[in-house]
Amino acid sequence: MFILSLTYVKPQEEADRLMEPHMAWVNAGYDSGMFLASGRKVPRTGGIILAKGERTQIESYVAADPFAMEGVAEYEISEVAVTRTAAGLERLRD
Repeated sequence: MFILSLTYVKPQEEADRLMEPHMAWVNAGYDSGMFLASGRKVPRTGGIILAKGERTQIESYVAADPFAMEGVAEYEISEVAVTRTAAGLERLRD
């Protein structure tokens, strides 16, 4: 599993301007089965996405995010070998 941590590097107004195309990109990630969970950081400085797949595929997909393409956010991609989960979250395991 991968944790995609995005951090805004431009003012929040720039993120707001691109929110609709970013959310279309997020929804397509769910539709493909790559994304498992997502949400905003608190305070709102970016977001987190849990994803499954091959690293190269995920890196390519991240590069196509409107936030990344417009330089509004930077991504940190961390791979996690999930070995234990709470009941109901077995899909997160490797």
